[in-house]
Amino acid sequence: MNRLFSLIIVGLFVTTFAMAQSSDDGIRMLNYQKNQSAKDIFKKLYDADTKNAENVYWYGQAFLAFDDYAGAKALYQKALQDGVNDPYILVGMGHVEIMEGGDINSAKQKFEQAITMAKDVKDKKKKKVYPEILDAIGRANADGGSKKGDPFYAVEKLKEAATLDPKSADILIDMGICYLKMGADEGGEAVKAYMDAATREPKNPLPSYRIGRIYQSQGNKELFEQFYNTTIATDPSFPPVYLSLYDYYAYRDITKAKDYIEKYIQYADKSCETDFFFADYLFRQGKYQESLDKTKALDAGECKSYYRNNLLFAYNYDRLGDTTNAKSYIDKYFSNSPAGKITSGDYDIAITIYTKNAGTEAKAIDYIKKAIDADTVINNKVKYCNQAADLYGRAKQYGEQIKWLQKAVTLKGGSMGEADYYKMANTALTGKDYAATMEIAKNYIAAFPDKPQGYYFNVKAAKGIDTSAALGLAVEPMLQQNDFLVKQNEGWAKDSVANAKNIDRNKNLVYSNLCYLMGYYNDVKKDTPKAIESCDKIITLFSDPASEQNKYAVKIKDVLQKSSSKPAGGKAGNNSKPQK
Repeated sequence: MNRLFSLIIVGLFVTTFAMAQSSDDGIRMLNYQKNQSAKDIFKKLYDADTKNAENVYWYGQAFLAFDDYAGAKALYQKALQDGVNDPYILVGMGHVEIMEGGDINSAKQKFEQAITMAKDVKDKKKKKVYPEILDAIGRANADGGSKKGDPFYAVEKLKEAATLDPKSADILIDMGICYLKMGADEGGEAVKAYMDAATREPKNPLPSYRIGRIYQSQGNKELFEQFYNTTIATDPSFPPVYLSLYDYYAYRDITKAKDYIEKYIQYADKSCETDFFFADYLFRQGKYQESLDKTKALDAGECKSYYRNNLLFAYNYDRLGDTTNAKSYIDKYFSNSPAGKITSGDYDIAITIYTKNAGTEAKAIDYIKKAIDADTVINNKVKYCNQAADLYGRAKQYGEQIKWLQKAVTLKGGSMGEADYYKMANTALTGKDYAATMEIAKNYIAAFPDKPQGYYFNVKAAKGIDTSAALGLAVEPMLQQNDFLVKQNEGWAKDSVANAKNIDRNKNLVYSNLCYLMGYYNDVKKDTPKAIESCDKIITLFSDPASEQNKYAVKIKDVLQKSSSKPAGGKAGNNSKPQK
């Protein structure tokens, strides 16, 4: 009787728990990134009924939240072996296949089979099950990094689900994530989806948080703080919002960062991640040795397999000046971390580590390429291209530097600003690629005719090609530059006192060009009148007879005039005698 009574009590306990904590509670924990709490709930629900397909599906989702693909796969396979032939299980198997990097078409076949099965459900749950299966398909494709799944396919399914179920916010949240995986151009659609989700469930903190994340990625502090504050007002116990705020303020305001990380640790599940962020906070405080010691303690205990330990090791060793260990640990981090967990900031530290010493440029470029592939924000991609260009510039590989500068321009839509023209022209000139410099300079002048640098690069490159002035390549660029400089001085003449230095600088540049032209016309072209014309321009420009420039031009003009008056054979005229 006692044994029977015990079994009854156990049965009542399991039933009571199942009633007290539903799959909705577990889903909420997953959305709050309280993955261990979610897993505990789903395990107990699973233990209470191992053939409940929905429970099995969500228990598998908890495994996936820990990147335990093998555990989720084994769970779903066992369900199929036990006869649980259900659309939920098929979607779960397709989800695992995506996360393992399998054939996307094979996963889609499972999804389509699940859709057919859900449509064939004959009981009253048909209207509910079908949109839930569509949402599960959307969730599978929303999971992981930008290279995982097919977001275009998923959005089609999610739109249908949203029409069939006008109350679920989860459908629209998954839709927003899929839009973002399509690329930065779909950010507006993602925000719209999250806004619609907030309308459906005003008490759900996820929509405003997701919008805040978008604006944080864009560097829009005013808007991301607005939406994060809305998130906190909706539910102060939502952990991810505090972590995002911590991440922003950690290098900007350590006092604020401390408040946010403490709240994150307060509301999040106690885990290796919360221990990690305490060590991370020590690093952000500048306590590198303390942070390193804490990380070593984590790595020696239950958190030895936590993938981000290697990242923090790399950070600390880098700051402590141990480049060898920093390189070793950052490489371990990227080798052992799930692709979907790696952030752009992780690539930043890898690039930093590998750009500190000569000879490691190739490795740094490799990380830059991976960062560009992984990041969906155009401005970030441009930043990485410019980093690569700077790296090649320091290595004096100017051809490669220009290629990366051109990639940055292409990413920006092909529109070049003045800074882009300057960088490219300066790089080409430094690399002594004078033909490329002239081509860039001409476009620079066309785009920014009121800026002096294009004219400067054009003249320098022409002189670089035509070092002996025999070809006359610098003549047109010099005349063009002189016209610009004279007009610029005319504009500055209205306030000649304030602009005195600039006016003098321009006059000296014009003088230098005219001297060059004087020599070219006389020595190469044998056109003495044109050479004298250059002298006259100098005399006009420097009208003070006492100035060195005026004296020089007058002297050369006199020599040229006397020379031009000589007849052939060296005589000064019909009755003149040969000069000695």
